[in-house]
Amino acid sequence: MLVYRGYSRSVPTPVVLAIGNFDGVHLGHAALLARLTQVGRDLGLPPTILTFEPHPREFFAPDSAPARLTTLREKLELLADLGVAQAMVCPFNAAFAALSAEDFVEQVLCQGLQLRHLIIGDDFRFGRGRQGDFALLQAAGRRLGFGVEAMHSVVVEGERVSSSGVRRALAGGDMTHAARLLGRTYAMDGQVSHGDKIGRQLGFATANIRIKHNPLPMTGVFAVEVGGLGERSLPGVANLGIRPTVGGTRPLLEVHLFDFDRDIYGAHISVRFVRKLRDEQRFPNLDALKAQIAADAAAARAYFKL
Repeated sequence: MLVYRGYSRSVPTPVVLAIGNFDGVHLGHAALLARLTQVGRDLGLPPTILTFEPHPREFFAPDSAPARLTTLREKLELLADLGVAQAMVCPFNAAFAALSAEDFVEQVLCQGLQLRHLIIGDDFRFGRGRQGDFALLQAAGRRLGFGVEAMHSVVVEGERVSSSGVRRALAGGDMTHAARLLGRTYAMDGQVSHGDKIGRQLGFATANIRIKHNPLPMTGVFAVEVGGLGERSLPGVANLGIRPTVGGTRPLLEVHLFDFDRDIYGAHISVRFVRKLRDEQRFPNLDALKAQIAADAAAARAYFKL
């Protein structure tokens, strides 16, 4: 996938385009992107997405912005897997937020992206004060020479698929429902780094991953499957949180892989959360923590039938 930062320089060729935050890249996004890639094939143009960094709600209300489901890297990788050829990532700052809907269309869509056809979700709004809507885009398209279409929402078991719905499922520990909305098991990716070795002292060596999601979309102890260390996924147990028993303050993902003893520092791995075992909690001492980790590992092994 080609990634362009900002719209000051035009992409080299006209595009078919989808616009959105695409947080989590759920089934609703997948349906929109399937249509995008089909139109791209029909018109012989690269399927392209326009997204924003940071999330607009993080810019306007950082203290109440929702937890991100995916980092920018995770999101772009998922979009590439769904056939997106190009991404334009626009910095969402004061200048960008101040663009009128008309200026957004002319400067970003037409000049920056050479737009030929646009596909949006049915709730898409844009421009200063969210003044732009589907009708404005249709009128602009007739004037400036691009097509526009809106996709209806995807519904799963009576629920409209949305990033908010995925967040609710994760926060409630319902990994099965989150996977139902995403179309895959929820995962976090990252590089294995050196930690404080407390897990090793307790008899459970862990792969430590510094998480860029802050706030976290969920916390707790989970049965997990880890990809990126060979041809098959490896089972394990993981804690996602701040580790209150040892005075932690920063989000950390700690993964103990079963029956595994390799040096994997520096490896980039994907941790898939298949079942929540319990909430994160503070223990009175390390002995109590060690006993609970043993119980968690046993519960995860039982889940995987190991």
